[in-house]
Amino acid sequence: CAVLGTLTLGVGLTVLQAPEFLSFQKGDWPLSAEKIPDLVALTMGFSVEEDLSWPGLQAGPLFQRPRANVLVVVRGVDSLDLPQSVASYPLENPVAFTLDSVAEMVHSTFAEYTPVVLQLAPSEERLYMLGKANAVFEDLPVTLQQIRARLSQDGSVLTSFPLNSLSRNAEADLLFLSEVQVLHDITALLQRHRHLAKDNSPDLYSLELSGLEELSRVYGKDSPQYRDATSILASVLQKFGEDMYRLYGNSAAVEVVTVKTFEAPLTRKSRSILESKQISNPGSPYNLAYKYNFEYAVIFNIVLWMMIVLVLAVIVIAYNLWNMDPGYDSIIYRMTNQKIRMD
Repeated sequence: CAVLGTLTLGVGLTVLQAPEFLSFQKGDWPLSAEKIPDLVALTMGFSVEEDLSWPGLQAGPLFQRPRANVLVVVRGVDSLDLPQSVASYPLENPVAFTLDSVAEMVHSTFAEYTPVVLQLAPSEERLYMLGKANAVFEDLPVTLQQIRARLSQDGSVLTSFPLNSLSRNAEADLLFLSEVQVLHDITALLQRHRHLAKDNSPDLYSLELSGLEELSRVYGKDSPQYRDATSILASVLQKFGEDMYRLYGNSAAVEVVTVKTFEAPLTRKSRSILESKQISNPGSPYNLAYKYNFEYAVIFNIVLWMMIVLVLAVIVIAYNLWNMDPGYDSIIYRMTNQKIRMD
């Protein structure tokens, strides 16, 4: 459907990385924030309830889809300097959204495999994940105590860039640094467990970062802490996108959404860090039908056209058999006719 709403400046969708078979067109076509889950679903080859009539994404090959989609939402910033990107688009109607529907599609379609569905969002637990591959990411820092310990260990991001005005002792600074550390640890874990990026199931990463928003609230947007953090995050996201794209064999789509604040707050239920959502379809006491499956249209077309081809094949074969001359077209009748003449 057509995107609606009032254009809000200072927010946008940037495609950092995309495979060659995903055709993102460069232009200033606005996209509503509530349509981002549909955009992610389409890039991963899933069907959506309503057509996305947005010219920014063109139809690609039917049998080629990314092996992963990574969406990073950065709150509290008007824009980020990401020069090495595929395309960028303005975002209108910046309402809160989730990729829960896409995660459900991944789980239901690839239930027999081990898809990675990793979701990072501001909540009481700071981090929650879904999927069978949870155990690989169980070492990610969650609490402030774990974050402080992780930042003091080997491989910490504190040694990768100068902190300048940021402090590892301030809680707002620590929240921002923890999110940067999680981005670093995700790529490090995937490098150690490369089989997760090479299986037959697509992976989904939905990462929502609120560190800049907290820094803006505590120090203000004109503070050196906020400016340093914005510069650090831009370079970190650029490298994060390149690493994820490379780890998935140049077959990963990486998008970044920057929004100063969402128009409507999004409430999330608290989940366990290693919670694995069970996909079930319990029976109804009222004997109701199953919920509509969005893959129904695809399956219906496959069965329909296969039946049409088989019916046409039977008609052609029957027609040729009916008009066949046994004396010339059949070797059985020809051999029988010669035997009768010899007798």
